[in-house]
Amino acid sequence: MAPVKVFGPAMSTNVARVLVCLEEVGAEYEVVNIDFLAMEHKSPEHLARNPFGQIPAFQDGDVVLFESRAISKYVLRQYKSSQADLLREGNLTEAAMVDVWTEVEAHQYNPAISPVVYECVINPAMRGIPPNQKVVDESLEKLKKVLDVYEVHLSKNKFLAGDFVSFADLNHFPYTFYFMASPHASIFDSYPRVKAWWESLMARPSVKKLSANMVMTA
Repeated sequence: MAPVKVFGPAMSTNVARVLVCLEEVGAEYEVVNIDFLAMEHKSPEHLARNPFGQIPAFQDGDVVLFESRAISKYVLRQYKSSQADLLREGNLTEAAMVDVWTEVEAHQYNPAISPVVYECVINPAMRGIPPNQKVVDESLEKLKKVLDVYEVHLSKNKFLAGDFVSFADLNHFPYTFYFMASPHASIFDSYPRVKAWWESLMARPSVKKLSANMVMTA
């Protein structure tokens, strides 16, 4: 079976979301870099894969997909095993909890943490643009409120969907990884259960492998 293809820079947060799932299930894959400076993401070839001209795109034989969370779920279903049952679809309640916290990441956590990552890590390193402190301060306040909820929830559960690691947890990896490289990483020190949860994710072989290639430098 030919390796699946993931189109986009490996250090991209949305690409990394897909790659961590591929690593978890042990699937063979090829990362096809997309050069943003050369506007390859707007080329006819890439628009045929992702009509919005964004990344990632994904190809598995005749199957072509876009949107990182949808791609990740496809990967986890295609390569499902007893060792990598990250969607828990065999148990209705557990699957529902995975879905709940996947939605929380998309609609609560990500909108709060991603502006800090862009302002403090991505824009300075990739574009030479200094942080907009107003955006950073407002986003940090939102993030603290989200982390308040996570801290309470993780006092009752080892992981977000229960006492098992799932897609809901792995979803948090890319943006949290870059946030921890920002000047505001110490915020997590005020949330010991959240910090312990994050450290457990960072200890996973899949996350360790990908983290090595996700260092942005100005």
